[in-house]
Amino acid sequence: MTRQIPGIEDAQTLAQAIVDTIHEPLLVLDESFTVLAASRSFYEIFQVDPQHTIGCLLYALGDGQWDIPGLRLLLETIIPEHTAMDGFEVEHDFPGLGRRTMLLNARNVLYATSSSTTILLAFTDITARRLVERERQDLLERTEELLRQKQVLLQEMQHRVANSLQIIASILMLKARAVTSEETRFHLKDAHQRVISVAEVQSHLHASGGVDQIEVGPYLTKLCASLATSMVSQDQPISLKVFADHGLIGSDKAVSIGLIVTELVINAIKYAFPTARKDALINVTFSSQASDWELSVVDNGVGAAASSPSVKHGGLGTVIVQALVKQLEGQMTTDSTAGMRVSIKRSSLLPPALDDAA
Repeated sequence: MTRQIPGIEDAQTLAQAIVDTIHEPLLVLDESFTVLAASRSFYEIFQVDPQHTIGCLLYALGDGQWDIPGLRLLLETIIPEHTAMDGFEVEHDFPGLGRRTMLLNARNVLYATSSSTTILLAFTDITARRLVERERQDLLERTEELLRQKQVLLQEMQHRVANSLQIIASILMLKARAVTSEETRFHLKDAHQRVISVAEVQSHLHASGGVDQIEVGPYLTKLCASLATSMVSQDQPISLKVFADHGLIGSDKAVSIGLIVTELVINAIKYAFPTARKDALINVTFSSQASDWELSVVDNGVGAAASSPSVKHGGLGTVIVQALVKQLEGQMTTDSTAGMRVSIKRSSLLPPALDDAA
């Protein structure tokens, strides 16, 4: 609904003032697309003058340079059917500007007292915006290509690491079979088992796709299932279970946690059950909250007091676990009251672990 404005008799004067006030270039056309009025910004931006604009056919402006197929489509087909159109994009060599991308907004104005119509046509230059978008898209494509190349290189590196670990493990096993000293054979087999453990951790992280954050539950479940398959014998069946929340941890820390779990589980399988028992059990538990987490490996075996001397006094595995715990800024505690419980806690509220943490 509109109402008359008191004191203004010349509507055309008001209309022209409104047109000149608009910041965007604006044309007022009649039904035959002849220019009735143009905004001041139209003259300034397209570098034309009123004498060669007013009363001229739009398509004839600038020696026919405004005879744009997209503009014809908008004015002759779309506007008659829809009355209005916003955001109609046209790319063209515009007079005085060069190659530009414009958004055209058009309105077909109908009058209650006349059968004639007037078309309002506004231009918005979005060339810079489209240029930024194209540059952003190009950058995104280049980034995706770099990430793809990085992933290929990472997979190749992981493949080579896995092959190297397998070669080392094979050499150690061959040496263990060849030596005559039982002590040397024991140490070579122990080293072989640790190389295999590192290979298991590496293979499970490789299966995660090289992502930065690893979901601990599935990771430890697969790792422990692999350890159980390769180390638990039929003569001494051991139930190895994993209980973990949905916590995520960085892939670099996941390597250390995987190695810790591997060492502790191997140690439990080797020494916790010197005699066969039906209820042999090893539980691996992981819980986390933000950057804090707690890991525990618990068995219901004989405990440290009845274990072998190497377990009582700490072997290579103990040294490895202590070094990894320190690297993770955690604290390790052990309890052999009933079986063996090894707990490792990383908390932002706790002081850093001491070098001789055990």
